Amino acid sequence: MRRLIPFLVLAGMSWPAAAEPLHAIAMHGEPALPANYTHFPYAKPDVKKGGSVRYGVVGTYDSLNPFILKSMRTTARGMWDPQFGHLVFEPLMQRSADEPFTLYGLLAQSIEMDEERSFIQFNLNPDAKWSDGQPVTPDDVIFTMELLRDKGRTPFSNRLTPVARMEKVGTHSVKFVFNEKSDREFPLILATATPILPKHATDVAAFEQSSLAIPVGSGPYRVKSLTPGERIVFERNPDYWGKDIPAKVGFDNYDQISVEYFLQENTLFEAFKKGVVDIYPDGSPTHWARAYDFPDVQSGAVIKDTFRPQVPTGMLGFVFNTRRAVFTDPNVREALALAFDFEWANKNLFEGAYTRTESFWQNSSLSSLGEPADPRELAILGDAKDVLDPTVLDGSYRIPKTDASGGDRKILRRVVELLKEGGYTIKGGRMSDGSGRPLRFEIMTQTQDQEKLAIAYQRTLRMIGVEATIRTVDDAQYQARSGTFDYDVIVKSYPSSLSPGIEQVGRWGSVSRDREGSNNFAGVADPSIDRAIEAMLSARSREEFEAAVRAYDRLLIAGHYLVPLYHVPEQWVARRSYIGYPDKIPLYGYQLPVWFDKRVQD
Repeated sequence: MRRLIPFLVLAGMSWPAAAEPLHAIAMHGEPALPANYTHFPYAKPDVKKGGSVRYGVVGTYDSLNPFILKSMRTTARGMWDPQFGHLVFEPLMQRSADEPFTLYGLLAQSIEMDEERSFIQFNLNPDAKWSDGQPVTPDDVIFTMELLRDKGRTPFSNRLTPVARMEKVGTHSVKFVFNEKSDREFPLILATATPILPKHATDVAAFEQSSLAIPVGSGPYRVKSLTPGERIVFERNPDYWGKDIPAKVGFDNYDQISVEYFLQENTLFEAFKKGVVDIYPDGSPTHWARAYDFPDVQSGAVIKDTFRPQVPTGMLGFVFNTRRAVFTDPNVREALALAFDFEWANKNLFEGAYTRTESFWQNSSLSSLGEPADPRELAILGDAKDVLDPTVLDGSYRIPKTDASGGDRKILRRVVELLKEGGYTIKGGRMSDGSGRPLRFEIMTQTQDQEKLAIAYQRTLRMIGVEATIRTVDDAQYQARSGTFDYDVIVKSYPSSLSPGIEQVGRWGSVSRDREGSNNFAGVADPSIDRAIEAMLSARSREEFEAAVRAYDRLLIAGHYLVPLYHVPEQWVARRSYIGYPDKIPLYGYQLPVWFDKRVQD
């Protein structure tokens, strides 16, 4: 057994002065809800708890531990889950989905920190308990941080990197003092993105191994039963300690939650049609428009809902793995990105339902589109501003539109010119470099929709002698290969929020380029991007923050690391009519943890 190495607290070491306890913390500005708030505005406080819900997912599972590398992609959903809710394990604080980035008390009922955010003290709720009835203690918090540091996966293993020292304070509190690697967002990440585990009920020696042993958690549910790879069932803990705290009022409304697993998306949808699954989020406009002609929709037993979140679009695209030599030249990447005929695909595959995505934070004040770089941005960009496309710098950048023919000659001519600048010319009908090596790569897809897009892309590339092969793989292979960067081109989504932060390091930061399991799918390592992320994380005011994100957006756009695809401004969800939700829809769109079973409301 490997011994965990504790933090040493030296005698005589001084600590930052304590501050007044706070009920909440916002990344920028002040929390929207006062200290005496009773519930989140998008929760239904008088909802009657009971009934059940059945979720469906594509994939499999062989572990109940989501915090280790071995089960990173194969942990049962719901254990620690931002979509279904953290059913078993909980963080110190709860994020409100109705504010850009604000946290309220959960395991920690209050916090103390200074203006510089050089430290944070979590004051635990004295009523907080584990599912076996034992109290949640500061020792549990310290134990968790050290365990995840030594045996957890990224990003949990890095939580203590910005921490100089931590210490138990009194009976119910833990204080963290930060070092020079911390930033203004880190206290919030520590509070909301780190689970707390029970010291008395955790097997340290076996922690790194995948396990189906039912764990002790502090969350609102306990694991009731499981069938590995097929189903997991959770039951609501009637003695859940937090059911009456404001951040949990109106949440966790079902007595039972089951998660059903399917090998393919179409099998999942068929299960929804048959009533095996209660809720089906739909991301395909053609599917949403055409697939709901079955009897339960006509009778009203299935209802289609459309939600409009007030958040940026995010980015979906064919991502170039720049670890591969073929994608190291930005001219080549720009050419290949330009070659995708979005207008043809949107017209012929999606009935014109999509809008082209051109910015990672489109439709928000964080986007660089239509915004000339201001002096704050120019300072962040530094020398990079001298080599950026002028249209990206002045905000006029747009992706050229094609004639929707699938082979716009004007666009393809520009593609060939860019490839020539990257060292490729057409010889004997094949795009080749100076040594005669053909320009070829493989596109790895996971779903039928991705495959259809790849085929359309392949068709256009073939016109200019570029050889793109397509390999569609199952979920397990897709996750394994994407986690080890074993691909040329992959389809990935980059969700965005009104408060991007430390997750951007894992997506685009130099430190994550060679770290298996990270989300740096493009293999980017650029000091200018690192500098923009740092400016974003250290911003004190909303104005500084927005300038940093816009500068960052310009660098990602100009790098041509992917083929930008599309977005819709809506969220589509089909549900059984007995599943209900509150009238208020928050900033970030629908929230499953506050939905409920209407059959028990009367």
